[in-house]
Amino acid sequence: MKFLKKALRVLLILIVAIGIGLWLFTNSLKPDYNGTLSLNNLKNTVEVYYDDYGIPHIYAENELDAQRALGYVHAQDRLWQMELIRRIAAGRLSEVFGEQMIKNDMFFSSLGIEEAAATTIKNLDKDGEVYQLTTAYLDGINQYIENGPKPLEFYLVGLEKEKYTLKDVYNVIGYMSFSFAHAHKTDPVLTEVKEKLGSTYLKELGIDIDSTSTVIRSEVKSADFSVVAKEVAAVFEKLPIPSFIGSNSWVIGPEKTKNGKVIFANDPHIGFSQPAIWYQAHMVTPDYEMYGYHLALTPFPLLGHNRQYAYGLTMFPVDDLDFYYEDELSSDPQKYQTPEGVKPYEIQKKRINVKGQEPVAYDLRVSDHGPIVNDVFDQVKNERSVSMDWIYTKFENKMLHVAYTMSHANSLQTFQKAPETIHAPGLNVMYGDADGNIAWYASAKIRRYKDGVNSKLILSAKDSDTISYLNFDKNPKAINPSWHYVYSANNQPDSINGIFYPGYYQPDDRAKRIEQLLEGKSDFTKNDVMSMINDVTSSTTPTLMREVFNAIDSSDLTKQEKEAVDMLQKWDGTYAIDQVAPTIYSRFLYEFLQNTYRDEMGETFFTFLNTSQQKKVVRQQMMRDSSVWWDNVETKNTVEDKKAIVTKSIKNSVAFLNQQLGRDIQAWTWNKVHTLEHPHPMGQVEALRNYFNVGPFEVNGGKEVINNLAFKLDSTGFYKVNSGPSTRRVIDFSDVENSMSISPTGQSGNLLSDYYKDQAKKYVDGDFVRMEMNKKRIQQSKNKLVFKME
Repeated sequence: MKFLKKALRVLLILIVAIGIGLWLFTNSLKPDYNGTLSLNNLKNTVEVYYDDYGIPHIYAENELDAQRALGYVHAQDRLWQMELIRRIAAGRLSEVFGEQMIKNDMFFSSLGIEEAAATTIKNLDKDGEVYQLTTAYLDGINQYIENGPKPLEFYLVGLEKEKYTLKDVYNVIGYMSFSFAHAHKTDPVLTEVKEKLGSTYLKELGIDIDSTSTVIRSEVKSADFSVVAKEVAAVFEKLPIPSFIGSNSWVIGPEKTKNGKVIFANDPHIGFSQPAIWYQAHMVTPDYEMYGYHLALTPFPLLGHNRQYAYGLTMFPVDDLDFYYEDELSSDPQKYQTPEGVKPYEIQKKRINVKGQEPVAYDLRVSDHGPIVNDVFDQVKNERSVSMDWIYTKFENKMLHVAYTMSHANSLQTFQKAPETIHAPGLNVMYGDADGNIAWYASAKIRRYKDGVNSKLILSAKDSDTISYLNFDKNPKAINPSWHYVYSANNQPDSINGIFYPGYYQPDDRAKRIEQLLEGKSDFTKNDVMSMINDVTSSTTPTLMREVFNAIDSSDLTKQEKEAVDMLQKWDGTYAIDQVAPTIYSRFLYEFLQNTYRDEMGETFFTFLNTSQQKKVVRQQMMRDSSVWWDNVETKNTVEDKKAIVTKSIKNSVAFLNQQLGRDIQAWTWNKVHTLEHPHPMGQVEALRNYFNVGPFEVNGGKEVINNLAFKLDSTGFYKVNSGPSTRRVIDFSDVENSMSISPTGQSGNLLSDYYKDQAKKYVDGDFVRMEMNKKRIQQSKNKLVFKME
């Protein structure tokens, strides 16, 4: 008995010792928000005050010192995020996650992002301010790597810290740029429709081609490249860092605000992840101030404001990526025809290092257009060679200078130099200032094609012969317009010289709602705009539902089906968590699309289902009385019409919802199927999910409303939100120190930080926190970190 007591005492001591050890270890991994740290290469002491939400307010005597401090504090909160995002474009995720990421790495390493970065860096002015400030920022990150602890994730995956370079900065910019490109997910699908079904079917998908078109003819055998769209979609679904999706922004002129000052709003839509994409930082020196939103590894904010002006971005989804069938020589497939004669492909030797196994090597052929897609995807390796022509890699990358110019402007005129410099990705740049100016610039190199070329199809190589580019002064824009507001919701802008230029624009639902609300008032306040940015009402769906169901005979429906139709016809379009209509509509939409397109498209339907092209044409399709798509080609003895498709779709919807949610239609509320969870890469391990992921939450909102909490439409009947506002910002120049914002989760990516998920519930509830700029309030913070010279 005495021995047992002694053994238990020893065991208890061991358990306590292990617990203390774990506590000490985990505490050593937390970010430092208090105290004094040494930082090499400073000229003066830097003070960093952390506010109640963990946002650093950096006070320095010069901007070089401020950037070093920013690099350090950014790294201690977001080093894991930095590590992953720099690896994507370089094709280095397999080094961390093993063979499951080989396809991702092959795809991204083929895009030419690293090669474009090398060219840009070679031509940089090493004495220029952009270079000097960027290297100071990187120096701060690398000093953290030398002296700070590894994040917990590094221990879990067995990863060592590795210093950062300027190439990593440009790789992040390259990844951001490519995540805007939609051609990979759309063009192969539309080409397949043309090849297999013909131009009539294609026309009803919004692609009109004529007899002069030089796109590949149907009599020429072409590969089924729709598999490329499917594979690219799979690549993006596996990424540990989200892609950029869409966005809203509007700027209200002083003539339409109660206090006579500009009010600025912006909510860029990005895939959700943990940590959230933006890192906020407020930087103050004697001659510079900016409250900015930074991507990982970017020293200059892409969104920002100070007391003088505010700026933000939405996606301008102009078509900046094309595919071409290369004209290879039958006698030598390693050579291809160009306007200058026959050329051999450039061969790039690629190597993917893979955790736990031998490296994977592959040869990538590159034509004058760009890399050959076949060399990346096994499914089309032996098919006709298709190249990818991406504007981003065709011109010098100036996005770092663009971000610097936007964040260092002193007037509307100097700010405008930034959007003029953007070539890719396409961005709507939004601006408002304390002097009452408002502006919108659609910024990109816009291609002009010769007549008969539709760039949403895989093109013939000779179609590139006469491509030209518009001068920036021809791009869409609005500066201090007479209607006193500007806005962008990724919608098709007005024509340029009578021509609508091709792009992957979103439906105009959000744009119409924004315009509807802006036209309805002339005395906007900050609170009005905060309410507007959380708006969840569709501008188009109510009218559409009334029209659609006028086409059917209600005598064909059961009592419950009639009730469902009645709910849709009386619906005001609001996606609130306690409403039933959004649940019925979302299922009806899936059934309608499936009954319309799947019989002709086959498995390609599931890729088409979530493209921007589908979103744009579904409203027109629902309104058509006749359509080549209505008839089900699998039913030989019947010819279906609109009435048959709509009736079948509502019947299928009600039957499905009975099985999913029970027979009480009042219980089919939106909150039961529409949820948001912020995924962390470690959350893929079920045992770690509750620790690293944030959520799930029941949420308002839905697709194509201002509060665009979107989801992948599929057969499951659950609408798990995967993208939405990456921040909501409202800046009121009548009270700029009390401008408001919110993060989807929190400021820190460190699981052990108090700021890991402290804003998540507020975000779901539509609340805001202050973007603190008042120095007196800031200096009252309980958390102060001082950097001193070594």
